[in-house]
Amino acid sequence: MTARAGGGGQGDARVEELLAAVRDGEAARMPGLLEPLDAAARKAALARLKELRAEVRAGKWATPPYHPNRIRSALYVAGAGCHPTAAAAASWLGARDLLIWEEDKVLALEVLGDRDPEWAADLAGRLAKRRTAAENSYPLLHGLMVRSGYRVPPTDGYVTGWAWHITDDRLVERLREDPQTPVLVAHALAMAEPPERLARSLGRRPERYWPFALRTLVEEGILDRAQILDVCVSRLLRGGPIRNLRLPLEMVRLLAPDAEELRQRIPDWVGIAAEAPSLVAGYAQDVLVELASAELLPVGALAEMTAGVLFRTEKKLVRAQLALVGKVLAREPGAAGELLPAVTEAFASEDTDVQERALKLVGRHLPAVDAEVRRELAEAAGLLGPTHRQAAEELFGADLEQEARLPYEEILPPVPEPQRLAPAATTVEELMAQLVVRRLAEEPAAFERALDGLVRHAHADRAAVAEAVREAFPRPRWEQEPHYFTHETHGVHVVLAGLLGVLDPALVDVRRTQGHGSVACLHQALSGVLDARLWEAAGLVGTAALPFLLATPTWHTGAIDPLVLVDRLREYRDAGVEPAPTDLAQALVRVLRADPSAERAAEEAAALGTEPGRRLAAWLRGEATAARAVQGAAADEPVPSATADEPVPSASGGGAVADAASVGATVRFLQRDEDRTLRRLWLADRLVVGIDEHPAVRAEFPPAFQWLGGALEATPRRCTHWIEGRAQWSTVLPADREVFAACLLPTLTSSTEGDSRGTTEPLTALVEAEGPVGRAVLLALAFGLGCVDADDRLRAVDAVLVLAARGELDARGLGAELAWLVAEGSVKPNRLADAARTAAATGAYGTVWAVLAAMLPELLAAAKPVRGLGEVLAVAADCVERCGAVGEVSGLGASASGRGSSQLVVQAKRLLGALRQGVDQPPTETV
Repeated sequence: MTARAGGGGQGDARVEELLAAVRDGEAARMPGLLEPLDAAARKAALARLKELRAEVRAGKWATPPYHPNRIRSALYVAGAGCHPTAAAAASWLGARDLLIWEEDKVLALEVLGDRDPEWAADLAGRLAKRRTAAENSYPLLHGLMVRSGYRVPPTDGYVTGWAWHITDDRLVERLREDPQTPVLVAHALAMAEPPERLARSLGRRPERYWPFALRTLVEEGILDRAQILDVCVSRLLRGGPIRNLRLPLEMVRLLAPDAEELRQRIPDWVGIAAEAPSLVAGYAQDVLVELASAELLPVGALAEMTAGVLFRTEKKLVRAQLALVGKVLAREPGAAGELLPAVTEAFASEDTDVQERALKLVGRHLPAVDAEVRRELAEAAGLLGPTHRQAAEELFGADLEQEARLPYEEILPPVPEPQRLAPAATTVEELMAQLVVRRLAEEPAAFERALDGLVRHAHADRAAVAEAVREAFPRPRWEQEPHYFTHETHGVHVVLAGLLGVLDPALVDVRRTQGHGSVACLHQALSGVLDARLWEAAGLVGTAALPFLLATPTWHTGAIDPLVLVDRLREYRDAGVEPAPTDLAQALVRVLRADPSAERAAEEAAALGTEPGRRLAAWLRGEATAARAVQGAAADEPVPSATADEPVPSASGGGAVADAASVGATVRFLQRDEDRTLRRLWLADRLVVGIDEHPAVRAEFPPAFQWLGGALEATPRRCTHWIEGRAQWSTVLPADREVFAACLLPTLTSSTEGDSRGTTEPLTALVEAEGPVGRAVLLALAFGLGCVDADDRLRAVDAVLVLAARGELDARGLGAELAWLVAEGSVKPNRLADAARTAAATGAYGTVWAVLAAMLPELLAAAKPVRGLGEVLAVAADCVERCGAVGEVSGLGASASGRGSSQLVVQAKRLLGALRQGVDQPPTETV
């Protein structure tokens, strides 16, 4: 660093001038103010800058006329010029709380103009290793690289920033001009998640399309063709989501490798065909088919490829592979001994058509193999289901081992055991560690434990907790902008803001007491309970009025042990504290009324001699509850039209489930058009959930809970929009899962169309909750089984199996709901078949069959054949073959007697035959 004259007092004056400019947020003045300062003056200025940064973090400069973001910009630039070492400068420039504007990076580069090349290169390398800093600091890093003459090591962050800045209409020219292009391109193509600019589709600006630009550079020799091919093929081999593989796949397609280039990478293509997503695997299979047609694919590689592809579930890929093996064997009969064992991988396929094709292929070339291979093939044939058992016996004869017919055992998952919520953090340090983790918003149990700890510690020592919060959250948006909470809250942060005293008291009073109007949907109703509870805590945290929370769950489901709640109310009474209204209401809704200790708890609560104790006793004894009625129209029963503001009586009039200890919910579906093909288009925004009359809730509960009392002015009538769920919803109603399920239905109806993801996450909590299983729960499961997303369907499958393991699954009721939803088009048969197949594969063939047996009669009797029903019949037939069920299915005989070889006819015949053969099956056992 070049020495400059400090001049004692003159240097102090210049430091003060610099600091004043920083406080005024004048980042553009920093280069000029730093230039005359020597090393000593900059060291002194740096100490003052650190103090100012701490003050900004603590919110001391957050009110007008100051502008915290402008101050941070000035701090960013000034600190860059004052740090003597590259390591310290990198720590300052890479800090999250100082990453502000693009022009700040240019100014920082200017104040670093006097540093030597090695220092600049060291700083650039350190920043490049910090992904967020590198992504947002490309102009600074690039400038340091150019100035130093060194090259920045390629990192994900630097490459992402580089791609963002050079993507424009001159993309090809910019890539030509950059000497690091070959290295950076190779890194970008190999990234697990390529930069967004590289992965963009062609769109209307082809000059900005990276694959076209890279192909041009390959053709010009700027990029090495063999290296680009190697990098792209290796990236495809590593796999991952298809969105991250489109770029390397497109590059390979555009480069159009010749036969020799493809042959050199045969092992990679074999691995890709076996493991990659369907689109990529299909391309790899096409490549290998091309090589096989040119007789460039070794038999060993084809056998390895066949075993991998036949293990996949995509019918198109599997059938194409069997066809390829058949062509090769027709040309090279001597390869049968090596290829046929790989073909037997298809014997374990869930598709009976695939099993049949594989068995015929083996039978066609069986004479060409020796005795040892024949025995191996016969042993593999034992995997075939009953449908092809006779054909396998005719083919292999005595070589096919006859298995003993053991009693069928139904396998269901173990019933989840309730997990006790861990005690609150014992120290403030442990509490802060809980509060800063991101999973707090995703794990209800962690959220409740942290909230409980915050309230308890703040009651004991508010000042200490407040100071710890300021240190743990150096630059919280909720502290700089209190209006952040006017529309939504983000978990426990609103309580932290209340603890620090940065919330408007009037706003707190409004948010803690507000209810929902008649236009509110169930999403807002659930969130309203959460928000009211948080805002109430925000107003009382750290005061004598809130020593601890009554509503903290006992169990991970959100439920509260009745005796535990009695003890908490006793502590409140002894301390002379009146419970907070929302906290008490949430505690009552969470308490387990069906617990064996409920009656004893009711007696002890009444003996407390307090109003909260009286309310708890009445709640536990069912005196403050109403009957539940969850009703709705069946698929073939039209529902009368109605206005948006008027509830509609159930057309079926049945399906009521009595429960004297629960809040009531009525699920209704309105329709204005009898055409079922149109009904699904507006099913989600025409679903109405009415809440039964509950006078005690309306009289004694705060506004946020009024909707549970059925008050006309407060009950959510319908949902007209889709909203992302909140994990804490699952713990609002842990003792009334039918009402909770009704609240989930608007979101779940949307999950069967579009690209929604994660909508079935609450189903796990739903089936682990308490309360009877009625129509709302069954509908929630039915919609979940028909979700677009495979992971959502898998969660729904798990929920169904857990409910069955608990002995609470109404299989016939679920089948009836599925029949209606499939018939009217909301649930696609192929998705339902996938979910049912997954459930059956766990060993729950009997359970799945019980559901499908109740569903099939209505669909088989439909005037117009249900497209895709053959897939469902295939799963049903497999279940019957495995569990040995018997009986009659209305309409099955008519479908089985149809002509042709459609899947519907073939699988109907298979199911009919299995039901008739089941009479001879051994008895069923359940484990």
